Amino acid sequence: MASRRAADELIASGVVRVNGERPPASGLLIDPDIDRVTVDGRAVKPVTRHRYLMLNKPLGVITTAKDESSRTTVLDIVGEEGMAGHRLFPVGRLDADSTGLMLLTDDGDLAFRLTHPRYKVAKEYVANVTGNPNAQDLESLRTGVTLDDGVTAPAEVDVLRITPGSRDSGIAELRIVIREGRHRQVRRMLHAVGHKVQSLRRVGFGPLKLGRLKVGGWRVLGEAEITAVRRSVEKNSS
Repeated sequence: MASRRAADELIASGVVRVNGERPPASGLLIDPDIDRVTVDGRAVKPVTRHRYLMLNKPLGVITTAKDESSRTTVLDIVGEEGMAGHRLFPVGRLDADSTGLMLLTDDGDLAFRLTHPRYKVAKEYVANVTGNPNAQDLESLRTGVTLDDGVTAPAEVDVLRITPGSRDSGIAELRIVIREGRHRQVRRMLHAVGHKVQSLRRVGFGPLKLGRLKVGGWRVLGEAEITAVRRSVEKNSS
């Protein structure tokens, strides 16, 4: 029916009824299999089947459901066909100047687990940076980098390609896997060890891989992929 904030406003306005009665301001625990919830007299039922999409986010697209500046969002990219009547939202964030794998769903519980630090879900990136990292740079990334909001957890780092040049010249391509979700974390980590990011692409999120999905393309996740994602957060919660 609405976002959580809008739902609070609906409840406060008095149009929401539980078994014909207005719920108290303090809230009311219900059983959706027994209790009848209506909004303006229309019955509201929980989603019985969630929807999960993988999107290859293009450069410049915003990872919000709606942007006040009318910039293109990930929901604009998938459109009505992608949403198919569901209230999808992006799981986590990916900067406007980054590209790659985004998960969209209406499964709030799974989205929470995928983004909460407790579950340590791996996020894999390919970064092109200025300069060729030396052994000390790589070791710092692998053991933890000191940022203004604390020391990062160890990251997996592999050098995929380097071009001729010194530590301060040329371009290097790195594979980086982190299990945190700080703001612009990969960019900040690389900048902290002396390498400016030229481009950043997310290619993996938990067990999901971007593969050959074209930029701006999207697809519905298969049942095996959904099961793998659920198992990954269950494993990390133990």
